Amino acid sequence: MTVTRLAVWGDPIAHSKSPDLHAAAYRVLGLDWEYGRRQVTASGFAPALSGLDSSWRGLSLTMPLKEAAFRASTRRDAHAELTGAVNTLLLGEIIAGFNTDVGGIIDALREAGIAEVGSVRILGAGATAASALVAATEIGAERIEVAARRPDRAAGLVALGAHAGVRVDARPLGEPALAAELTIATLPSGTALPPETAALLSARGGTLFDAAYAPWPSALAVAWGEGTVVSGLGMLLHQAVRQIRIFRHGDPLVPLADEAEVLAAMRAAL
Repeated sequence: MTVTRLAVWGDPIAHSKSPDLHAAAYRVLGLDWEYGRRQVTASGFAPALSGLDSSWRGLSLTMPLKEAAFRASTRRDAHAELTGAVNTLLLGEIIAGFNTDVGGIIDALREAGIAEVGSVRILGAGATAASALVAATEIGAERIEVAARRPDRAAGLVALGAHAGVRVDARPLGEPALAAELTIATLPSGTALPPETAALLSARGGTLFDAAYAPWPSALAVAWGEGTVVSGLGMLLHQAVRQIRIFRHGDPLVPLADEAEVLAAMRAAL
């Protein structure tokens, strides 16, 4: 019998909870699929992808592979095209690329009681920041500030905001100007900002949604004091649900059979 294989790739990857999430979902769905993990560097992505045989159905991609996966895909969904980042590949004669991070952020925020905001601050300027920006525009943000160590790297995010008809300003991390209703942190896991910088960000940053989840609480979550903090586990969970829809149906918007039961099993695996 031919084995159906899937995996999450990234560097680092040992901390990933994706194998547990996907295994829990496949048990509920009655799918005898194998989902593993593999450490793959950005330079090693292309040869690793070309070495897969026909037993491979799909891949989940994390840092630093989202841009390389975008380039490797021959067809992409709208969120991937907007962000230039792909975190899900459906393999076959055509390699289809998807960005489920945008929907995962929106679903996680909605679950936390945040369905609409007017002002958002995004910390960081990488691939996840682009997904956060698109998610922010889709929940109504009219003003977005990108705070990054190197604001010049945020030029693409400023242009993305202009494309969406939203004002985006880029500023250094230690010089926030916007009083935001929501701060979305997309900094690498384990990032510890200087105390004075964290204090400035939290003072007028509203609710913190931190995409990081390992370790938890993050240094920034601790520094947020009495403010409301939402961890990245919700994003991880909901983007994975959309990935499984893709691996099952080829479409992130087509619900799974017994999706409520699948979601409950995945949540218990976190």
